[in-house]
Amino acid sequence: MNQVLDVLSWVLLSCGGFFILVGGIGALRMPSFYTRMHAASVTDTMASFLVIGGLILQAGWSLATVKLVAIILFLMLTSPTSSYAVANAALLSGMKPDTKFKANKGGRES
Repeated sequence: MNQVLDVLSWVLLSCGGFFILVGGIGALRMPSFYTRMHAASVTDTMASFLVIGGLILQAGWSLATVKLVAIILFLMLTSPTSSYAVANAALLSGMKPDTKFKANKGGRES
């Protein structure tokens, strides 16, 4: 049973690391502020959930698990809220979203 928990834990940790890498690359490669903001917010929520989930499996039933659950609950409440607040502040300050992209074509207009 311990080996199954270890394997599942490392799968969650590896997937979390993958999401962190992809989100970091996305934050660097995306063309506008709002798309970079989206890449960062998805990374913030999904990657942290996977990494902390893997840490919970590694910790077992202990006080560390209770603290990790409290951390994940705090992150699930604050991360989307802070991302929304930053994007809303940018919109209110006059930064308009880039409308050069069309969702149905997948690229820039010509």
